[in-house]
Amino acid sequence: MLRVDFVSDVNCPWCALGLAALEAAITRSADLDIEVHCQPFELNPQLPAAGVKLVDYLQQKYGMSAEQIAQTHRNIQARGNELGFQFAPREFIWNSFNSQRLLYWVEQEYSAEEQLELKRALVRAYQGEGRNINDTEVLLDLVTLLPLNKERAEKILASDELFAEVRARQQQWIDAGITAVPSVIINNRHLVQGAQPPETYAQIFRELAAN
Repeated sequence: MLRVDFVSDVNCPWCALGLAALEAAITRSADLDIEVHCQPFELNPQLPAAGVKLVDYLQQKYGMSAEQIAQTHRNIQARGNELGFQFAPREFIWNSFNSQRLLYWVEQEYSAEEQLELKRALVRAYQGEGRNINDTEVLLDLVTLLPLNKERAEKILASDELFAEVRARQQQWIDAGITAVPSVIINNRHLVQGAQPPETYAQIFRELAAN
């Protein structure tokens, strides 16, 4: 079996592209046994719960002009179209930590496969629909779309449960040298960074499966 650790942030559009490409590669590699684990990473842990305007955030954090932001969005949109993922206009960006707590919970109490389903739903909700992925009602709505325990999710979100565990997992990847996302680690040894095309991931899977 090939273990794939997909280190990403729901807030990152390049991570949405990376996930779409990774899943396309897995579909192309249907004869291989590949298991994906979604790992937490926050591009900005200081984002307030109430969110900030995305344009302001990009200008302040990366020094991007309005035209640079618009051009980047067009580039991302074009890449998304190639992969069958439609990006929505996103006016705000919100703290993603609660979504990461839910992803950790699902991996621990359900399975990696169901965790990946929740990851898809979260990415689609924010990147594809512009919804607030720090809003409890939005998160619980996504949970109810999947075969997950809504009451358990509600309890987690209403407390600090799994807070320390997710922070520790985030730090684990930082200590391992991950500074940018998406990052894909295969079998705990092989690092692939950036949103690569599906054929790149598929080729790497083939090469590693043959060794």
